[in-house]
Amino acid sequence: MIYLQLFLSFFQIGLFGFGGGYAVMPLIQNQVVDIHGWLDMSAFSDIITISQMTPGPIAINSATFAGIQTAGLLGAVVATLGCVLPSTIIVIVLVKLYMKYRDMSVMKGVMSGLRPAVVAMIASAGLSILTLALWQGNAPSLDARSFDFVAAGIFVLALAVLRIFKVNQIYVMAAAGVVGFFAYMYL
Repeated sequence: MIYLQLFLSFFQIGLFGFGGGYAVMPLIQNQVVDIHGWLDMSAFSDIITISQMTPGPIAINSATFAGIQTAGLLGAVVATLGCVLPSTIIVIVLVKLYMKYRDMSVMKGVMSGLRPAVVAMIASAGLSILTLALWQGNAPSLDARSFDFVAAGIFVLALAVLRIFKVNQIYVMAAAGVVGFFAYMYL
């Protein structure tokens, strides 16, 4: 019975949780602390801390850790599946609909209209990361003291290697990490 409750609780969280990991924390707290009493607030705060330290989405990590605390390894699997299953089903349905209607002129129009918005969102995220890296977290200014010339050099060099020599991105990232390590250690 505990496994069914875990699955249904995290299925609801996965279905209605929008806005990322931090946005679903109140939903998880409501289910595991308030409604079912599987964990107390101290254990729940420990789960939040652990889920932030481990790689991966916070909501899924929280589901896994809450499940393992509540019902062991099988509880972790059930809670994680419950959290992931709603989005998996939604994506599969959307892919099926897209594959069925992709040749319609309306669908082509919608997709071509979305393309510039997606490119702009990716470019905005890239510029934010670049700004954060090159100006050491400060807003860009004309002050050369806050500009990180080493990071800019590594960026330009990596971009040139990628564009001119068409080297695999993984190798370029690894090399940039090594160059950055030694540059910041000895400069």
